[in-house]
Amino acid sequence: MEAAVSLSIKTAEAGVLARSLARLTGETMADAVTAALRERLARERAWREAASSLPARLAALSGQLRASYDARPISRTEWDSASGDAG
Repeated sequence: MEAAVSLSIKTAEAGVLARSLARLTGETMADAVTAALRERLARERAWREAASSLPARLAALSGQLRASYDARPISRTEWDSASGDAG
């Protein structure tokens, strides 16, 4: 078990927020601040993990789209028919 560490809240806004959260949740200020920090840390880690894997995810999506895209040449008749210019 880790030793207790003192946390000093030095801004009025942080103090108000911590007390408001503790009152709202029925937790102690220490528990409310700990839960808030745990949740923020989890969000930041998830965001950074998602951001770091973005190039790989985009490459995979590009491959899937490329595989399903019809890139064959079409005739003038097919083009005219698709564009509504067929006469």
